[in-house]
Amino acid sequence: MSYSFKLKIPSLPENIRIVESFIDNAREKINFNDDVYGNIMIAVTESVTNAIVHGNKKDQNKMVDLSLEADKQAICCTVSDEGKGFNADTLPDPTAPENILTVGGRGIFLIKNLADEVEFFQNGSTVQMKFYV
Repeated sequence: MSYSFKLKIPSLPENIRIVESFIDNAREKINFNDDVYGNIMIAVTESVTNAIVHGNKKDQNKMVDLSLEADKQAICCTVSDEGKGFNADTLPDPTAPENILTVGGRGIFLIKNLADEVEFFQNGSTVQMKFYV
């Protein structure tokens, strides 16, 4: 059986709680384990936060789209914003000694370490994360 869920929210930081509820509701239907749930919750909320803050610059007139699709093998989450995008390959390594004390800059690092697969599209304004179940 496969599932598909979609959410569109204005770019307001307080809408992260709507995303958390969206993931909780999807979990009730799909019933994935605690480890996968934790990884999805952190990676997706981080992706949406990046979309709101960095992509859409907190412009509440710009939207963030979130979709979650699941089958027996994997859960695929896609987050898109209306920003110009970015190049994930040029971000500084947050584990490098010169960046250890830097505030911020760990979101993409977390996402890449929590998801089983991560791809960026549309110049970086869309991120697709795959979690194996």
